[in-house]
Amino acid sequence: MERIEGAAVSRCAASPYLQPFTLHYRQNGTQKSWDFMKTHDSVTILLFNSSQSSLVLVKQFRPAVYVGEVERRFPGSLAAVDQDRPRVLPEALPGSAGVTYELCAGLVDQPGLSLEEVACKEAWEECGYHLTPTDLRRVAIYKAGVGLSGSSQTMFYAEVTDAQRGGPGGGLAEEGELIEVVHLPLGDAQAFSDNPDIPKTLGVIFGISWFLNCVAPGLRRQ
Repeated sequence: MERIEGAAVSRCAASPYLQPFTLHYRQNGTQKSWDFMKTHDSVTILLFNSSQSSLVLVKQFRPAVYVGEVERRFPGSLAAVDQDRPRVLPEALPGSAGVTYELCAGLVDQPGLSLEEVACKEAWEECGYHLTPTDLRRVAIYKAGVGLSGSSQTMFYAEVTDAQRGGPGGGLAEEGELIEVVHLPLGDAQAFSDNPDIPKTLGVIFGISWFLNCVAPGLRRQ
């Protein structure tokens, strides 16, 4: 996962995942403009494995995170990027600079599927757990990337057992996914969330906080 070689950046001419736009508008009499991206909405799933008393996370290499770290440590790396000729990035950073811990998640980009069905599909593909829509509890709906995309993300929660794991997970190889399934013991969850040196998404931090406040107390009473 962390063996990244030959990294080079070019301008994005077209993408099925995002489109750049500029909104021109007048606010309280003042003319303004704002650049933004049209992107897909998404779902994310907080999984609790009761057989192992652990939260199920995923770990994967994120190109945007990697390039951000390169630019942060080597300012100017993205300057003068040409659309036709990719700019080779410095090779001083290991692939681990772009690896993050996340909740199982996926884009809502398949017409005809409900949010719950998308969540079940992602839980199987990424983590190997069989779920049905009735297994899911909706936790929250919130706006993601409000300054850049304004897309909506829906978080679900599901309790699973080892018996429900029928596959290895890891994502779809044909789509280039390379995902590691991570079981985080409940006793380590708060320290994991609080550790600034562990690269993680806000969804992980929020999910752990919600679980420890809304689910864990009930587990202790059982």
